[in-house]
Amino acid sequence: LTATDKDEGINREIYYSFSDTMSAKVQDLFLVDRNSGEIRTVGEMDFEDVQSYDLEIEARDKGLPPLSGHCS
Repeated sequence: LTATDKDEGINREIYYSFSDTMSAKVQDLFLVDRNSGEIRTVGEMDFEDVQSYDLEIEARDKGLPPLSGHCS
């Protein structure tokens, strides 16, 4: 994933995480790199059990207050 923020300084820095709405079971199957936004699989998946996953990701800046955007 890639998000950009045109602010300056710390307000420009973005970190990524799973949205609080995602189940812990799904979060255990994937890893999102907090700094780069790269998503990787870390758990075992069986296409015959689940054909697709909806990943809700949040990008948040380090401003005060922090602002965020979401994608799926």
